[in-house]
Amino acid sequence: MNFIINLLISALVVFGLANIMPGVSINGYGTAIIVALVIGLLNAFIRPILSILSLPITILTLGLFSFVITAVIILLASAIMGDSFHVDGFWYALLFGVVLGIVNSVVGSFVTSD
Repeated sequence: MNFIINLLISALVVFGLANIMPGVSINGYGTAIIVALVIGLLNAFIRPILSILSLPITILTLGLFSFVITAVIILLASAIMGDSFHVDGFWYALLFGVVLGIVNSVVGSFVTSD
């Protein structure tokens, strides 16, 4: 049940950010649910591989390279979703990923199970 709540909240944040940010477009809330699911799956399976491969540069940049990995995940989600979810470039993906992560962390702290 907690997974579904987190997914719907993430979809709401994705939909809101896509309507606010100029470089991000989305077709509707149903697409936002799919995008949230795709981003979650990419974070679960692809992000650890990218983190391990980029460990030396992440250490060298004191962890700042993880923002680049976040932007790559968002760009991959945009490529998978095609025209229904589109991010214009790297900088929009970076901003979108950072804001999405911050909002999900804040909202996730309120929606915790005891």
